[in-house]
Amino acid sequence: MKVHVDMNLCQAHGECVFAAPDVFELHDDDSLTWVEEVGEDRRAAVEQAAQVCPMMAIRLEG
Repeated sequence: MKVHVDMNLCQAHGECVFAAPDVFELHDDDSLTWVEEVGEDRRAAVEQAAQVCPMMAIRLEG
């Protein structure tokens, strides 16, 4: 599954980090990095991250 984050929408709330800390990382300067390809074993956590994003900036493919 591919993870896409629209950085024009992201406001660094960090909710995705709480839902999937092994996929998303929020840095001290409020920049976000993430794993772009995740396995099926992480699907539930990444779907949760997308659902809790207040800006709806996370999109999943596959």
